[in-house]
Amino acid sequence: MLLAMDNVTSYYGKTPILKQFSFGLEEGKCLCVLGRNGVGKTTLMRTIMGLTDRSTGAIAINGADISAAQTYDRAKLGIGYVPQGRGILSEFTVRENILLGTFARPDSDGQIPEICLRLFPYLKANLDRRAGLLSGGQKQQLAIARALAVDPKVLLLDEPTEGIQPNIVHEIGETLMMLNKELGITLLLTEQHIKVARRLGDDFLMIDNGRVVATGAIGDLDDALIHKHLTI
Repeated sequence: MLLAMDNVTSYYGKTPILKQFSFGLEEGKCLCVLGRNGVGKTTLMRTIMGLTDRSTGAIAINGADISAAQTYDRAKLGIGYVPQGRGILSEFTVRENILLGTFARPDSDGQIPEICLRLFPYLKANLDRRAGLLSGGQKQQLAIARALAVDPKVLLLDEPTEGIQPNIVHEIGETLMMLNKELGITLLLTEQHIKVARRLGDDFLMIDNGRVVATGAIGDLDDALIHKHLTI
């Protein structure tokens, strides 16, 4: 497995949010993490990046335990992260935001990787524009470009289509599909749009109350599971 968690419990303060959480993600696959708001999807992503207060259990990339590693060391091992809310630095330019991702690359030459400019022509044409002036969809493109600048083996995307107009949702979906199916970058993404999950995912993982309650091939994501764990 490229990325795996084994019996992980993750805390904010003394409160466990993820509970005895286990899963495995094969190289080259796209795993969609599903569940209602507040069930632990964002905490899963933050736990993998080492951003919760503490966690127990094992987290591994390519079989190497990273449970005790600092966040920047996890990035250096090839984990790219697009957080919920995007995490763009509004006062920085587009160029400066993307270059932040290169700090995790051992081969960084201080230049923006070509893939970031090729995938997002708008960003290429606006490198010196202040990031706070971008639209929501443009900021999401920038967040993905910054994560790609890490040269990731696996890309974590927390609600990548949240709050974005439909035409940009389709465009981002096309980009993610290309990254996964053509370039072979492994994807782990949380998503509430079932259509997006079914289009992008090879497999799904359903969370409820901080626990894994269902997993399987994306074709096994039926209406009964959706009604039980996603409808309000």
